[in-house]
Amino acid sequence: MPVEFDPARDLKIAPSILSADFARLGEEVRAIEEQGCDWVHIDVMDGHFVPNITIGPDVVAALRPHCKTVMDCHLMISPADPYLEAFAKAGADIITIHAEAGPHLDRSLQYIRSLGCKAGVALNPSTPESVIEYCLDKIDLILVMTVNPGFGGQKFLHSQLPKMERVRKMIGDRPIWLEIDGGVTPETAPLARAAGVDAMVAGSAVFKGGTPQHYGENIAAIRKSCG
Repeated sequence: MPVEFDPARDLKIAPSILSADFARLGEEVRAIEEQGCDWVHIDVMDGHFVPNITIGPDVVAALRPHCKTVMDCHLMISPADPYLEAFAKAGADIITIHAEAGPHLDRSLQYIRSLGCKAGVALNPSTPESVIEYCLDKIDLILVMTVNPGFGGQKFLHSQLPKMERVRKMIGDRPIWLEIDGGVTPETAPLARAAGVDAMVAGSAVFKGGTPQHYGENIAAIRKSCG
């Protein structure tokens, strides 16, 4: 589906299916959408760029019919370029790559856009925002990692809050989403929102409880905490 920038910067909550029941992924995606999520976040890991292996484009394609909202694909893989077309064809709306995942970030971002997807760049906790300064006109989303990528359930890194503020200033009035991923809870979400974040990925905090009712309550709690 088309992904448009919201000039009002209303908060988007994107549950990460990394914390869902992998035996029932289609059902889980339908449940979080019915319970009020805005985007569906898909964490793709290769066991090389990050110390874990999750899913590939075939699973994304299988989930696409179950996902009526935005499919937000976060590629924690290196190299990323050889797989961009496959994820685009699988139905990704947003494809986010890490700044370190290839030698030519500007070229990779152009390629993502040429495939009809929104282009995102993820910044690891130790990665400075200066790496994206010269390609802002090719970026639709900037993802500030608030944990070290690779596993769910980690604690929020408060050291990333000043980075969020600097990235927000760097964005200015450009139509670029500012997203965070990692350790998002009703306690940490307001801190990120105050730093200018538009979209929040939450895994454990959304899927805890294990039922659609819990998912709805958890999504509502994060949204409410941000005012």
